[in-house]
Amino acid sequence: MNRRHALKLFGTAAAIGTMMAIPASHKVYAQAASGPFTLPPLGYAYDALEPHIDKMTMEVHHTRHHAAFLGGLNTASQSYAELTPANTEKVLRKLSDVPQNLRTGVRNQLGGHWNHAHFWDVMTPGGARQPGGALLQAINATFGDVDKMRQQFNQTSVGRFGSGWGWLVVGSDGKLAIVSTPNQDNPLMDGVKGVVMGIDVWEHAYYLKYQNRRADYVTTWWNVVNWDKAAANLQKAMG
Repeated sequence: MNRRHALKLFGTAAAIGTMMAIPASHKVYAQAASGPFTLPPLGYAYDALEPHIDKMTMEVHHTRHHAAFLGGLNTASQSYAELTPANTEKVLRKLSDVPQNLRTGVRNQLGGHWNHAHFWDVMTPGGARQPGGALLQAINATFGDVDKMRQQFNQTSVGRFGSGWGWLVVGSDGKLAIVSTPNQDNPLMDGVKGVVMGIDVWEHAYYLKYQNRRADYVTTWWNVVNWDKAAANLQKAMG
């Protein structure tokens, strides 16, 4: 290959690379613009959930995937005054009130922010390893026992087609229910009283360690659930 052909080939490759470049808004490591929404700390080390959830997954998931939602939220908050951290659940429950030109972005970004903040919180190390008190009573009343609840939760979460979440919620009737939502939707958008716990079943939540074995990840996840946090979520929902 002579110099002319090499330069021509290099120029073509560079042009293709430019056309195929990933837009900054699509990069999972996008950082939040300044504004009211900030990345909440985990409250524990990235390796604290080992061996069930690995350090690298937690670090990338928290600092890149979760952080990516915040820039869009802070930008949207400049156009929609109701979009503040204090109003997060109110806005999610009343998405129809969000201006139409902002609604899809708020749905995805605020949903993703809320979902992840809840996810980190309910997985904190320590706390009760099994449900007790009012939560245990509610589980037994609805599902028969904890094992049956887990089986249904696992089936629903593993069965979510594509990306999304599995949830244990307090429905509008005041009873526990297991539901799944797509993408970054959450059950608050559907009128539940509250969320007891939720699991992220997007591939980025488990792929580094479990590859395509979503069922293994969901089953192992119970080892890091903090039932004290889940009980507090139930109390809040019923309050």
